[in-house]
Amino acid sequence: MRAALVVAGRNLRQRLRDRSAVVIAVIAPLVVSALMSLAFSGVESFHYTLGVVDADGGPVAAGLLQALRQPELAKVVTVRRLDSRAAAAQAVRDKRVAAALVLPAGFSASVTGPRPLPIATLTSVDDTVAGTVTSSIASTFVAQLNADRLSVATALAAGVPADQSARLAAAAARLQIPVQAVQRALGSRPLAAVSYYAPAMAIFFVLFTVSFTARSFVAEREQGTVERLRATPAGARQIVGGTVLSAFVFAALAMGTIAVVTSAVFGADWGDPLAATVVGLSMVLAVTALTALVMGLARTQRQAEGISSAVVFGLALLGGNFVFVSVAPDVMQRAALLTPNGWALRAYMDLATGGGGLGTVAVPVAAILGFAAVVGAAAVALAPRAVRV
Repeated sequence: MRAALVVAGRNLRQRLRDRSAVVIAVIAPLVVSALMSLAFSGVESFHYTLGVVDADGGPVAAGLLQALRQPELAKVVTVRRLDSRAAAAQAVRDKRVAAALVLPAGFSASVTGPRPLPIATLTSVDDTVAGTVTSSIASTFVAQLNADRLSVATALAAGVPADQSARLAAAAARLQIPVQAVQRALGSRPLAAVSYYAPAMAIFFVLFTVSFTARSFVAEREQGTVERLRATPAGARQIVGGTVLSAFVFAALAMGTIAVVTSAVFGADWGDPLAATVVGLSMVLAVTALTALVMGLARTQRQAEGISSAVVFGLALLGGNFVFVSVAPDVMQRAALLTPNGWALRAYMDLATGGGGLGTVAVPVAAILGFAAVVGAAAVALAPRAVRV
């Protein structure tokens, strides 16, 4: 054990003096996570300007305008009055409004007739979200009107005098559709972009520990340094163990530094400190197991570089380090659960959005440790091969 610690201390000192390793493990993820969080900073909220053409001027149109100015919609839509359908179409094309609603002349009067006039929606292919929201608003309003019309028609069919239709319509307008979809909070916090990309980029660049540790080890093996170490009381597994132990300490320091800086400077939410630390250390353990495995597989520096690059970028692409896993196709979400970084990102998202502690991350940590155990067992079996020239 003492020999492994001596090897680890030697390698760690070399790693800390290597400026390129420090840049890759600490500085690069800080810069990239900051840039990506800035690029995606607008995805947490949505607001758009809706143009409205009221060619009707009647009470039903006034009711729609009043509904659009309700406090519940103020955070989503700003209403801008426009003079005509042509003006609204031009405003959508010029991007002065994201979408528009057109209430035709005679709309209010037609609602009580057999053939009510339609509400027109003008949208742009450049802003499909605004178009979808506008169509939803129009559909909800039309559904309410149809419910009112149906209630009046039912009352008249039941024998209510026709001269009471106006009074019935006014009473129906004050009613609500019996079944409605209502948004309710689930106790979860919104996930800020920086709270996703800070751990995502930290994990991605910590994965490069596999590359530069394995490449350096193979280089020392080719130069005879490993052979000289074998002449000491240190065995093959102690030499390999000391090397990966230094990689573990270096990667853990990098993860901790990134977590502290992104939290303090960029406002990233890593969740409960203890739970976040356990997830991070589990992920670092998986990375060091991969490092040991590549050291046993690679016979040349080129092989070490090729194998580690395939491992790093393969895990990053499958695990969701570049895109939000929650918006990826189902097959990608399932594939992410085959990777330790996919489980780690899921744990950090759960901590950032739902809070909680060790219980929240118990399953992801178990999955990561299981991956590390399987890969580590293979690496231990290959340790004697790793130190042979």
